[in-house]
Amino acid sequence: MQMGKKVFGKLKDGTQIDLYIIRHDDGSEIQIMNYGAAVVSLKVPDIHGNIEEIVLGFDQLKDYENIRNFYGAIVGRSGNRLAKGKFSLNGIQYNLAVNDGENHLHGGIKGFDRVVWDAKEINDEKNPGIKLDYLSKDGEEGYPGNLFVNVTYTFSSDHQLIIDYSMKSDRATIKNITNHSYFNLSGNIKENILNHSLIFNADKFLPSLEGLIPTGEFRNVKDTPMDFTIPHKIGERINVADEQLKIGVGYDHTWVLKKDSCSLSFAGSVHEQNSGRLMEIFTTEPGIGFYSGNFLDGSHAGHNSILYKYRDGMCLQTQHFPDAPNQSSFQTTVLNPGENYISKTIYKFSVSKMHESKI
Repeated sequence: MQMGKKVFGKLKDGTQIDLYIIRHDDGSEIQIMNYGAAVVSLKVPDIHGNIEEIVLGFDQLKDYENIRNFYGAIVGRSGNRLAKGKFSLNGIQYNLAVNDGENHLHGGIKGFDRVVWDAKEINDEKNPGIKLDYLSKDGEEGYPGNLFVNVTYTFSSDHQLIIDYSMKSDRATIKNITNHSYFNLSGNIKENILNHSLIFNADKFLPSLEGLIPTGEFRNVKDTPMDFTIPHKIGERINVADEQLKIGVGYDHTWVLKKDSCSLSFAGSVHEQNSGRLMEIFTTEPGIGFYSGNFLDGSHAGHNSILYKYRDGMCLQTQHFPDAPNQSSFQTTVLNPGENYISKTIYKFSVSKMHESKI
């Protein structure tokens, strides 16, 4: 295992940004920067042992600063959407920054993806990692309380990307952070994600209104194009989903995971047949958001000068439910003083000729 750090560039205000690199003996590698605590690159082997890029990202810092599609970043305080940028807590209404139509998205105008984190290497031969810390000050983007956030990425020798989150606040506040990596398991974007096969350990999903705000209903996936309880290719029913659910441009919803507690459990998996790459997801979170790259438009050239086009990448974000502070039926995202919120997600990479359900 090799671990290193290099200067990635400087932001417009002159702040130096560093890139942390973990490389294992087989050539598998992850690159993480302290701007946005973002996964810049992730390379793992295919079924023939070829090491290739499986996340969307850029080779220059300026692209991350100029383009805001949340590539690989940590998003928060509250990832996904909050209706009209408002929520009430302990009798007080808070008005957040509105940056997605009339709604608040991924932490606002300057969310966690737009800040510089303190970073430290974890030099462990089998489980090396990067620990990143950030203090989100009281009033930032309209949120109450000083929120102390830690995100630790571990990239193990057996190709597990482990993300540990912890948060504390000195005032009652809300939180719902996640990682916003775009995955494409074909390797170096050989094709879009429509032929990737997907499984979710979920028999319910959250239907949404215009603006992608959940209605509050927990709807059964049975007999709908949202049913991934057995393997289905993403492109198999995506147009049917648009027609039946009026979602318009593709999948952009949250699935309710089958679990009785916040223990770490299987959430789902993705398989790409040509490469044989399999990504299994385990999480302590109650939901998983699936976004099928509906707004990638070919205007951004990323790794290997590849243009990121419509549905060239997908996000699989472990999370609490969107708009939870405004939905009485959803699990709370409130964090009170004295509490230490801890969450874990694992993306486990391997190779397989077939995609078999573990549900």
